[in-house]
Amino acid sequence: MKQINKDDALESFGRLLDIMDELRAKCPWDKKQTFETLRNQSIEEVYELADAILEGDTEEMKKELGDVLLHIVFYAKIGSEQDAFSITDVVNSLCEKLIYRHPHVFGEENLKNQQQVKERWEQLKQKEKGRKKGVLSGVPESLPAMIKAGRMQSKARAVGFDWDQKEDVWDKVAEEFDELKTELFETHNKENIEAEFGDFMFSIINAARLYGIDPETALEKTNKKFRRRFNYLESQTLEKGIELQKLNVEQMDVYWNEAKKKGL
Repeated sequence: MKQINKDDALESFGRLLDIMDELRAKCPWDKKQTFETLRNQSIEEVYELADAILEGDTEEMKKELGDVLLHIVFYAKIGSEQDAFSITDVVNSLCEKLIYRHPHVFGEENLKNQQQVKERWEQLKQKEKGRKKGVLSGVPESLPAMIKAGRMQSKARAVGFDWDQKEDVWDKVAEEFDELKTELFETHNKENIEAEFGDFMFSIINAARLYGIDPETALEKTNKKFRRRFNYLESQTLEKGIELQKLNVEQMDVYWNEAKKKGL
């Protein structure tokens, strides 16, 4: 384990804050940034970090974490200029929240497993002073649909809205699949088909959650696998001077299966 020297960490963080002050004062681009202009860039930085995590590239993760941290410091700098909040406020608020929501670490409660911790976290969020919104209010509307579905399901579980046995979810998956097939092959109503596709996907995401699988990560790994295999198929046909469009599916499958055998 790489040891962390707190004095060095404080010094490096202070250096970052000083650099941010300089950039905000002297750089024409940095001077112009606002909460709104940084928003989309922040989202992009988080996705780049997510890519590095999936690739298992720790060197790239280090760089992307730096970019994310830069944005946090940047927002705090703008907040201090507006006399709204400072980086100290941000860090102290986080510390207080972590202590409050971990009573099994900083208090007397005894929570036995990860699921109990998650459920207690959600319960405490609902009890926080001034929090009057519903259970699902903490799920951002702008989240990608698959991630949002999983977060809503987890929050609902924290207040007891879930199957007693995880195996029961498969009856729901089968029910939604049957309803989807009915719309696809019998009624042919596009709006209803779309709705049933949504219900079926929601049920599959629920099943993934119950079995400890992150559906977003699982799908992204499949995306990457598909890209590798299709790129192989394409490169092999180009090498042989074959136009990909002129091959039928069976002929393409030959290259696809080669890619599988190569572990792509």
